[in-house]
Formats: sequence, C-alpha cells, structure tokens
Amino acid sequence: MTLSEDTPLLAPPKPTPLPKFQLFILLWVQLAEPLTSQVIFPFINKLVGELPITGGDEEKIGYYAGLIESLFFVTEAFTVLHWSSLSDRVGRKPVLLTGLLGLSLSMIFFGVSKSYGALVVSRCLAGLLNGNVGVIKSMMGEITDSTNIAQGMALMPIVWSTGATLGPIIGGLFSNPYDQFPNTFGQFEFWKTYPYALPCFVIAFYCITAFLLALICLTETVEPRRLNGGGTGPVTEIRHLSLREVLTPRVITAVSNYSLLALLDIALRALQPLFYTLHIPNGGLGFSPPIVGLCLGAFGLFSGLYQATLFAPVYNRFGTKRIFVTSMITFMPMFALFPLMNLSARVNGVNGVTFAELTLQMILYVIMDMGFSCAFIYVRSAAPSKHSLGATNGIGQTCVSIVRAFGPAASTSLFSLSLQRNLLGGSFGIRDLGLGIRFGTSRNHFSSDKGLGSPGRRGE
Repeated sequence: MTLSEDTPLLAPPKPTPLPKFQLFILLWVQLAEPLTSQVIFPFINKLVGELPITGGDEEKIGYYAGLIESLFFVTEAFTVLHWSSLSDRVGRKPVLLTGLLGLSLSMIFFGVSKSYGALVVSRCLAGLLNGNVGVIKSMMGEITDSTNIAQGMALMPIVWSTGATLGPIIGGLFSNPYDQFPNTFGQFEFWKTYPYALPCFVIAFYCITAFLLALICLTETVEPRRLNGGGTGPVTEIRHLSLREVLTPRVITAVSNYSLLALLDIALRALQPLFYTLHIPNGGLGFSPPIVGLCLGAFGLFSGLYQATLFAPVYNRFGTKRIFVTSMITFMPMFALFPLMNLSARVNGVNGVTFAELTLQMILYVIMDMGFSCAFIYVRSAAPSKHSLGATNGIGQTCVSIVRAFGPAASTSLFSLSLQRNLLGGSFGIRDLGLGIRFGTSRNHFSSDKGLGSPGRRGE
C-alpha cells in the first residue's frame, strides 16, 4: 500500500459487533417494564371512577388515579438502589429474575382487585420487588463498549416506546371483555366481575415468558469473585466503592439531568390518559378507553420508529449535549397543547383542528424521547469504575423513581384542582369570546356532552 498525504494516520476504531442474542434477551426482559406500567392507563381512570371512593365525581378521579400511578415509583425508590448494588455482588441475573417474578404477581393481583386498597397494595408490590431498570442499564453498559454504546443505548428507548405502544393497546382492547367480546367471554361471569383482569393477565403471561427466557438463556455479565484458595489462578479482589465514593460530581450532574427529564416525562404521561378520558366540559376530550389506548399507542409507535431509524445519524451529527437540550425544550409546547386542544374541542367539538394539535404534540414527543438515550449514555460514562456501574445506575434510578413518584400525583392533582377551582375556563377567558355558551367544570354548565365515548358517567 502506498502512503500519501490523504492517508489517515489513525483510522477510527472499528465498531465492535453487538452480541445480538444476549441483547435480544435483555431487551425482551426490559419490555416487561413499560408493558406493566402502561397497560393500566387506558382504563385506570374509568376503574377508579367506578369505585365508591370518588362518589361518582369525575373531578376527583385525578387525585386517586395519580396516586396509584405514583405508588410504583414511590416503593421502587426505597429498593432500587439496594437491588442495583446487590447485583454488583451476586450478579445481574438473579436480580432480574426476582423482578420479573414480582411484576407477574403484581399484575395478577391488580387484575382481580375490587377495592382501592387492593389496587394500592398491588402497585406497591410491583415497586418493592422490581429493580430491573437499573440492572438492565448496567448489563447494557457491560455488553457494549465505546464503539457501539450509542447503538446499544438507542435500543432502550425503542423498547420503551414499543411497550408504550403495545401496553395501552392491550389495556384498551382487552378491558371489559364480557361486553366487548360476548361470544368468547360473555359466558363466563368472572370477566363481568373483573372487567379489567384480562389485560393484566396478558401482561403477567408475558412477564412469565421473559422470566423463563432469561432463566434459560441469559448469560451473567458480572465476573464471579475469586475466593482465597479457590482454584489455581491468582486471587482477584474486587473493591466495591462506597456510596460517598460513587457520588462524584460527574455522577451527580448526570443523574440530576436524567431526573429532570424523567420528571417532566412522567408528568406528561400521567396527564395524557386523564385528559383524553375526561369529558370536554371537564377539561378533556371525552375519548373511550379503546380510543385512549390507540392515542397513547401511537405516541409510542412513532417514537420507536424514529429511534430505530433516525436516532443514530442525528446523534452522530449533533452530539449528546445538543440533543439533550433540544429534548428538554420540547416540553414547553407539549404541555401548552393540552389546554389548546380542550379549547378547540369546546368551541367546535373534536375535529380536524384538535387532531392536528394532537399530531403536533406527538411530533414534539418523538423529538423529546431522544433525550433518554443521551441521559443513559451520560450516566454510564459517569460511573467511577466498571465495578460500580450497578451502584451508579441504582443511584440514578432511585432519583428517577422519586421524581416519577411525585410527577403523576402532582400533575393529575393540579389538573383536578384547576377543574374544581374553574381555573381552566377562567384562564382562557372563554366566557368573553361572545359565543353565547357558558363553560365551567359543572356538568350543568354544558349541555352538548358528545365526546368520543362516555367513560363512566356515574351519579348523574
């Protein structure tokens, strides 16, 4: 070979091939996480509205539904650091299997719960027994290197988007099978007594298949500790850093950015199903559970397609920092579109303008979702050592769980408070538009209640 001035002295490193089968298993396990969290969204507000705890008052649903959505993250915050640190010592695989078993049991329990207290216990059980989020990120960091980490980490939001697509569709499609599929389920009284059990059972079955696949095929990524006198090779001592040593300035910065992104994201996700379900005069769009599931699924579907096809070239072009900053900026117009959609629906009903606004919100969400891949890369690169990767991800997931516990309850409660205090109508100045129509939070203020489905109008 003849060298010339155009010959690079240092060629860029050749990307290491990803271990496809192990990666597939890991992503299959990860999919259980968004499925279990997202499947309840299409029917949770209707389920809470049917319980005696609300007294048939739609305006109170946001408080109780938001609490259920938050409880998983509240309990997870107490245990996720323990599970992640434990995985540094006993291995990733045992912790993952325990988490999958906990998700399976909690979904079965949730499906057959007939009281608000039972719903609370089932969500707490899921959070206490499940520390898989941090462990999966640790394993992803261990099976990738600097040449393919962006490619590997980009797959995690795709899996979440897939779960965010399938979960709501399953929750909306299979809820109340006694009435929706009378030829198949109408002959069994069980499905009438437990109208939301079927989607929960479907997700529980998936968690069991993920458990079996990981048990049989997943390879452990943590090197076993060499004991004195064990074997003929040299003794290797692995020193695990203390929590104080792991909390370096780089780790604190990365975790703080990740937590802020997660707080805004979970607040938005909690508002979406509540906003879609509530009737138009109560600040929403009046969609039925199947329509809610399709809308939520569309957000996840388009985000996943974008991540799978365009994230890598966009990442290579703009880098981690620019993408993350852009992701954070998109939240402002996304939140602003909620009242704008309700305003257009109040004036002209749910029409093309409303769906155009919904589409714009979806496009912004797709752009925002790229921030999570960047956050994962930041946290992974901030770990002080490879033996503290589990603890670093555990710290990050603990902080994220705390803000995710606060986010749903805060956002949905503020939404309900705005309805009870009539802040929504007053802020728009709707009564001054000269439309000759009086809007308010009371059902008596609005006579044409024609949403796309009527989710549980009790006590009227």
